[in-house]
Amino acid sequence: MTNKVVNALSISRRGLLVGAVALAACDTDDTPIVAADSGDAIQFAGAPGSGEDVAAGSYRLNPGDKMRIIVYGQNHLTGDYALDNAGVLSFPLAGQIKASGMTPGELERTIKSKLDPDYIRGASVSVEVASKRPFYIIGEVRNPGSYPYVSGISVFNAVALAGGYTYRARENSFYIKRTGKDGQIVRVAATSNTVIRPGDTIQVRERYF
Repeated sequence: MTNKVVNALSISRRGLLVGAVALAACDTDDTPIVAADSGDAIQFAGAPGSGEDVAAGSYRLNPGDKMRIIVYGQNHLTGDYALDNAGVLSFPLAGQIKASGMTPGELERTIKSKLDPDYIRGASVSVEVASKRPFYIIGEVRNPGSYPYVSGISVFNAVALAGGYTYRARENSFYIKRTGKDGQIVRVAATSNTVIRPGDTIQVRERYF
């Protein structure tokens, strides 16, 4: 009787071990995983500090962001602009500006330096973020894809926008992929209450049992 109990326990432990190995094998993404608080310490493009939405002054521009650029007294230069897929802004007279990673204030100074004094002496420039780049949600949701960013939106809200979970979804654990200012990509371990940032990719994982 004792031998049977021992054998049963041994089989059970082996089963748990095999299951753990299988779960590890299923995760083929080698992107580094960081905790939410550790992720907040990384200088993310678009958010250099807090996990909450960031102030306009510290927001860093990236592809997909749209801006309202005003050159005072120059209506032909004032208008709505967007960064292309390479993070480059094409601006009249100033030419091609690698704006990815800049704050709006830094972009203002860059444009001004290119206009003054060669084209417009004493140029006064204002840059405002008109709309931030979208976020993405993939995995076990009904309508994966890109969605317009809304300030303060959480993972839970994002899932709702994507039509809710599929029946295979793991509903209490997520990864958020983020790109840092230095180009580093990490996966942030998140919950449904985690506030997302512009450009985030939310991964809703599949449950295995």
